[in-house]
Amino acid sequence: MFGTIVWVAVGLALVWFIWKVGLGMLRSMTSSLPPPPPSGEMRRINLRYRCAVCGVELRLTMAPDQDPPPPRHCLEDMELVAPVE
Repeated sequence: MFGTIVWVAVGLALVWFIWKVGLGMLRSMTSSLPPPPPSGEMRRINLRYRCAVCGVELRLTMAPDQDPPPPRHCLEDMELVAPVE
């Protein structure tokens, strides 16, 4: 008898937990994205470039735009290196 009560209590606690997690996930999907920062303000990015002439590599971590123009090296635009993932 006591074992049945414990199993029912554990089952109800599990249902409550799954319900709360599910509602939290649904609410997070309906929230809007924050507005982009004003133009000219630095944004965090993670891009890698390689010079096609000499092979030097460069990693950009901050830029004023989300998609900045490629830097120049050896008088040519550097090539964007695709991420490993």
